[in-house]
Order: sequence, then structure tokens, then C-alpha cells
Amino acid sequence: MESAVDFHFVIRLLINTASVFVLIRCYYAFSRHRENAASFILFGVGVFLVTALLHSVTVTMGFAFGLFAVFSMLRYRTEALGIKEMTYLFLVIAMALLAAVGTMHHLELVFLNMLVIVLALVLETRVLLPRHSEREVEYEKIENVHRDRRELLIADLRERTGLDVFRVDVVSVSYLRDTAMLRMHFRQEADHVR
Repeated sequence: MESAVDFHFVIRLLINTASVFVLIRCYYAFSRHRENAASFILFGVGVFLVTALLHSVTVTMGFAFGLFAVFSMLRYRTEALGIKEMTYLFLVIAMALLAAVGTMHHLELVFLNMLVIVLALVLETRVLLPRHSEREVEYEKIENVHRDRRELLIADLRERTGLDVFRVDVVSVSYLRDTAMLRMHFRQEADHVR
């Protein structure tokens, strides 16, 4: 009986690790953030191990609050993650929790994980959504930050940055320094790496 439980644990660990690795490999292929990718993989394996091992143990309320406090302290001491990174982190946690405490069969778990991976891959490419990005810049030609000179502003930003800028939002204007903070929206090239 114990060997059957161990076999079940090992199979789910392998499914979780492989699924998280493939998902994060997809993330890395488009973002090139190695530190985030390595952290996500370790996070996924860690969440699986903690959840699977504590699932069969009666955890006291004090221990649960202590674990929550440790994770909260770690979260507030790290730099803020972007929406894309937070989404991948959520997917990694969801995969780990499903593998650790889910009641579905192994093939169902593999199918669900593959569905998430394929959806993430499709959304990272240009198949469903165009690849756009944005960047904030400080701009000193304050005379171009006027709604009647929008095309001149976009043309100037295209020339200076070499990016295919198609829209500009004014974040703030400093009349004291004669500068403006702009958010440029631009189309990414197929081989563009941030």
C-alpha cells in the first residue's frame, strides 16, 4: 500500500515538474528573463512538495498562519512583478496545486496541463493577438506634446527609438522642467528581445 502511494506521488511529481518546465520554457522563449524562469520552476516544484507533503498531515492553524506570514514577508521584500510574470506565477501555482491535491487521474492531469501550455504558447505568438509592447520615456520637446501635433510626436519617437510606435499616451507633464513622461505603444518585431 505504501509503495502504491509513493508511486502515485512520484508520477505526480514528474507530471508537475515536466509541465511547469515546458510552460516556463515557453515563457522564457518570448521574454528571455532567465532569473524569473528559474524562480518559477523552483517555485512550482516547491509548492507541489509542500502541498503534497502537508496534505496528508493535520496542520494546525498556527502553523498555517506562520507559513502564510513567511510567504507574505518574502513577497513584500521582492521587486514588483509585471502582469505577465504574475500570470505565469499563478499558472505555476495552479499546476502545482492540481498535481499535489487534485483527485483527477494522471492522464486527465496531463491533459489539463497541456491545455494550459498550448493556450499560453498560442497567446505568446501572433496567432490570436498582435505582439505589442509599451515603454515609458521622458520626452523634452514639450511643444510636440499637443493633441494637434500627435503625428509629429509619433514620427519623432519612431526616428529616435527605431521602434514602430503607433500610439502615445501622456502620463505626466512637468512645466517646470519642460518635459513629459510618455507611454509609447509599439509593435514588436518577430525576433525582438526585451
